Amino acid sequence: MARFLHMLAIGHSIAPRSRVIIEGMNVLWVFAHPEPRSLSGALRDDGLRTLRELGHHVRQSDLYAMKWNPVVDAADFGAEAGDERLVVGATSARAHARGELSADIVAEQEKLTWADAVVVQFPLWWYGLPAILKGWFDRVFVKGFGYGIRAEDGRTLRYGEGRLAGKRAMVVLTAGAREPAMGPRGVNGALDEVLFPLHHGTLFYAGMSVLPPVAVYGADRLPDNEFAEARDRLRERLRAMETTDPIPFRPQNGGDYDEDLVLRPDRAPGITGLGAHLTRAE
Repeated sequence: MARFLHMLAIGHSIAPRSRVIIEGMNVLWVFAHPEPRSLSGALRDDGLRTLRELGHHVRQSDLYAMKWNPVVDAADFGAEAGDERLVVGATSARAHARGELSADIVAEQEKLTWADAVVVQFPLWWYGLPAILKGWFDRVFVKGFGYGIRAEDGRTLRYGEGRLAGKRAMVVLTAGAREPAMGPRGVNGALDEVLFPLHHGTLFYAGMSVLPPVAVYGADRLPDNEFAEARDRLRERLRAMETTDPIPFRPQNGGDYDEDLVLRPDRAPGITGLGAHLTRAE
């Protein structure tokens, strides 16, 4: 997270808020849209400019501009791959530990290590991520980096813990559907449930604190005034990125789950489905 430089306050062990100087965060913006002149591109450009104006340090992974390869194969793992049958998890873990991952993967992992916060921006296609972005997660979040991390006592560190713990993540997405159709009773399903695999199963799984998303609905027919509203909403969310409360997912090792990783009977009694994994479901 952002680093705080506190000025001494005489007679107080903690400096008052008004006297705290905040050094800018390191923010990685991962962008997955094929057209830089699109609405998504305009939001990205304004978002990056806003972050810089706020004093944050910004790096970007523009996946289409980078011509990012989304396909996992043996070439990702260098000498470790060899001619043997490829077991992706085990092979990627060994390659990561030995420094034998391909250079493009290492470069993205270095950006993530540098970052205090990550913005993931994409158009919602077929209820999910564009293939190029899914492939970014597939190739970059290898075992030993994004998952497969163990504590000294042998506990598996995931769902709120792991190498990426302490970092913040926020999704910015555009959708063709109108907002009511992605509400609790909308035909497309509620947005928080549509994003559960990314929010909970990827970002939170790897340890990150996940902020509520910024969504722009009806993006393929958005009038100028509504674009301005979306731009301003994104600016406000970026200004508050350090202090916004994350989605209250339950950590795996916080006592809510039994040895089979099933919610204990006294946690969210009578509630099933994705919502049971939020602490506010109590």
